[in-house]
Amino acid sequence: MTQTVGFIGLGMMGHGIAKNLLTKGFGLRFVAHRNRTNLQDLIDAGAVEVNTREALVKGADVVIVCVTGTPQVEEIVYGTDGLLTASGRGLVVIDTSTAEPASSTRIRIDFAAKGVTFIDAPLARTPKEAEEGRLNTMVGAESADFDRVRPVLAAFCENIVHVGPPGHGHVLKLINNMLAMTTAAAIAEAVAAAAKSGLSLQKLFDVISVGGVNSGIFQMMLGRALQGDLSGLKFAIGNAQKDLRYFTHLTEMLPTTSYVAEAAHQSFVQAANLGFADKFIPSLFEVQAKLNNVKIL
Repeated sequence: MTQTVGFIGLGMMGHGIAKNLLTKGFGLRFVAHRNRTNLQDLIDAGAVEVNTREALVKGADVVIVCVTGTPQVEEIVYGTDGLLTASGRGLVVIDTSTAEPASSTRIRIDFAAKGVTFIDAPLARTPKEAEEGRLNTMVGAESADFDRVRPVLAAFCENIVHVGPPGHGHVLKLINNMLAMTTAAAIAEAVAAAAKSGLSLQKLFDVISVGGVNSGIFQMMLGRALQGDLSGLKFAIGNAQKDLRYFTHLTEMLPTTSYVAEAAHQSFVQAANLGFADKFIPSLFEVQAKLNNVKIL
């Protein structure tokens, strides 16, 4: 079992991951996130802060990257003091972000030339499950590499699925997020129509909740919103816009049609342009209220 993990990206998801690695007995070295408000408990638990990526990989068998998307991953790998330069033979880099498969392929090839293994293991669920050590991960890796990193992933994941060879983790994550975000966009539009017609949103919720259209996304969005809570799905609208852009780019490259995803992507572009990029997904109800001049909640 790997004893020391280097960690980059102590954000909303990363803090819980790091905490659980420490709790499960792994050593942890990290380069600080720009937000330092969530670091002290990790340091108190034994984590070691370093200032460079070269220092981060020293003595680490695995480095976990937990950032937003492809631009951030590429900066970490190729930028000043980048992991590609700092890393040595035998290191494993696990990318838990939601990233573009084409970029991940390039990074994997460049790392392989240095004897470094690059594994895509994007995550599902929310910061709440990250803190609880109950995330899901979909891993793209060769079988031997998957077996090697599984104990590390088990420290913070409840469900670990080896979905196929390198790259398939990121492809599956984009498909997963496309299904989630197109559902969210459809729910927001449906609720706006219900509100404009005068239909009781509580009755709408009651009927959908006991039928085949019900879903976790529906419960996290409207179920919590009816209680005055627009944080039931803690994922930013701007990140959803990014993930749908990655998905539609993937479909262009395959190529396959993606009418529904393209439409949903534009609904998130519009929401971001209206100033909602940093708000959580349930704020799509606020967007629809503004667009349709209707009180929803």
